Amino acid sequence: MPSEERTVWYFYKVRWGYQEEFLELFRKNHYPVLKAQLGGRFSSVKTYEPRYHGDGRADWTFAVSITYLGEAAVMSPSKDADIARALFPDQERFKKEEQRRFELLDAHWDVPLKEIDMER
Repeated sequence: MPSEERTVWYFYKVRWGYQEEFLELFRKNHYPVLKAQLGGRFSSVKTYEPRYHGDGRADWTFAVSITYLGEAAVMSPSKDADIARALFPDQERFKKEEQRRFELLDAHWDVPLKEIDMER
C-alpha cells in the first residue's frame, strides 16, 4: 500500500550559462528555507542535476524532490515567507537575490507524484 507521504518534483530550466549562479543563489537563500521544514512539513529534500550534458530530455537543468509528511502537509499554506524573514534579517537583499534567481530561469514547473502500488 502506498505510504501517506507525498512527493513533489520541482523542475527548473536555467538559462544557458547561468547554472552556477542559479545554484549559488538556491543554496544560499532557498535551500535553508526548505531545510528548516524538515521534520515539520517535509521528511526529505533532495536536489538533482543531470550528470552529463545532454542527458535525457533537455527541458530541465535542476530538480528538487520534496517528500511531504502527508496530503495535509502538501495542502497546508506555505510558511516559506515566515521562515525566510527569520533566517534572513536583510529582507531587501534576500528579495533582490530571489528575484535574480528567478530571472535566471527559462522555465519552472511542479510535478506532484502519485505512487502506484504494483503489489495489488
